[in-house]
Amino acid sequence: MLIYDELTTAERVLWDAFPEGRWVDLRTGVAEEDDPAGGARWGAARTVRAEVVSALLLGGGDQQPGRVASLRLAGARITGPLDLSGAEISHIVWLKGCRLEHAVSLHSASTRTVRITRSRVPGVDARLARVGGHLDLTGTAVESGRLALINAEVAGELVLNGTRITTTGKWAVFAGGLVMGGGVFCRKGFTTRGGVRLSGAQLPGGLFMQGARLANPHGEALVADSATASVVNLSEGFRAVGTLRLRGARISDLLTLDGATLDGEGTALFGVGMEVGTFDFGLAATPSGAVDLQGARVTALHDRERSWPDEVRLDGLVYGSLRSGGTPRRGDVARRLAWLRRNPGYAPQPYEQLAASYRQAGHDDDARRVLLAKQRHRRTTLNLPGRVWGRLLDTAVGYGYRPWLAALWMGALCLLGSLVFRTRTPVQTKDGEGAPFNAFVYTLDLLFPVGDFGQRGAWHWTGATQWLAYLLVAVGWVLTTTVVAGVSRTLTRN
Repeated sequence: MLIYDELTTAERVLWDAFPEGRWVDLRTGVAEEDDPAGGARWGAARTVRAEVVSALLLGGGDQQPGRVASLRLAGARITGPLDLSGAEISHIVWLKGCRLEHAVSLHSASTRTVRITRSRVPGVDARLARVGGHLDLTGTAVESGRLALINAEVAGELVLNGTRITTTGKWAVFAGGLVMGGGVFCRKGFTTRGGVRLSGAQLPGGLFMQGARLANPHGEALVADSATASVVNLSEGFRAVGTLRLRGARISDLLTLDGATLDGEGTALFGVGMEVGTFDFGLAATPSGAVDLQGARVTALHDRERSWPDEVRLDGLVYGSLRSGGTPRRGDVARRLAWLRRNPGYAPQPYEQLAASYRQAGHDDDARRVLLAKQRHRRTTLNLPGRVWGRLLDTAVGYGYRPWLAALWMGALCLLGSLVFRTRTPVQTKDGEGAPFNAFVYTLDLLFPVGDFGQRGAWHWTGATQWLAYLLVAVGWVLTTTVVAGVSRTLTRN
């Protein structure tokens, strides 16, 4: 039990100020002397024991009627472990420019607003904590430890602007299952050496990491699997050294990486199954690893050409609209097809999705070019007979997506047949019956399987010319069927 007469001068000042919520400022006003990095040299005049802080927060100080008690301490060296595990704290805590020798434990505690700003602390354990206000670590250096917020609830904002976290383990911020009432702000110089884990976190106020630097070179820099958020802002110089993992995340409004840099090994962005409103993927440079968006659903995808690496896994990606550089572009099919070819192997869905996007925008010609490219890519996966037949269909009618080629072939074959049949004399099927022979009409009768001009049944050939007639009949069936299929496809989509 603490005895007031045994407190140091600094501790007595803090004890007396607590009931009135007054600041106790032990700083000298000289920046070099007040830097918490050198706080180990601060003497007794600037030293407060952690047990004194705990005693005040747990009801040890006298209450003043008409005043709101709170602990506000600046420029102090706090010795001993500040262990408030399981405590119910009804006072605001604000430590500014302090050096804490041991990690702070708020495990399973219930508190009001807690601010540890521009300080130095080995770690903060707030697992299962219930913070009824803000949790603010602005400008604080968390060294050799981590910020643990597993299954914690914060009614206000989590403020980590300018916070620097260096851990000896894998995770600098371990906040799986975190439930926020306000936003999470990690801007203005927020850096970590170790990953940030937000799996299953509920972030209705959004996650804002503009300009943040996350470094976990051989693992994940940011993990937000199955997290829900209104906005995730990773822009304005954001850099992740390690994988950015958003598997199954639900981001209702905006996910932006405008001006960001991704330096993950193997996979730079893992967004399998995520659902996003607007996805702004305008990176500052090409990512060093692959981008995996398999099964993702995006209402609007905005990108830049340099945002895509050599390997992009797109099978199952669904998007409503597709824009480059923030504005719609027509006629950029070649670039988009090159984008699809970065998907490993052959998958039909990315082609169908891109074609659907063009059709939705009213660019039917571009959609047909995409579907033709799909058939050509598919042909590379077939056996030799399939490739030969595919090449024939492509040359003849562009797999039905270029039916006008059939008209060219029909015209060329009509000319060939007319010239050949004109130089020879056919055999009349029944003497004295049928119209006089006409080479051009006879050729048309062979090429068009539908209808009868009265020439095909009235005249026939023998020898080599007979085989030409058979060939024209076969080619006519193929060309006519393909044209009908192409026209039907166009009418159905329109």
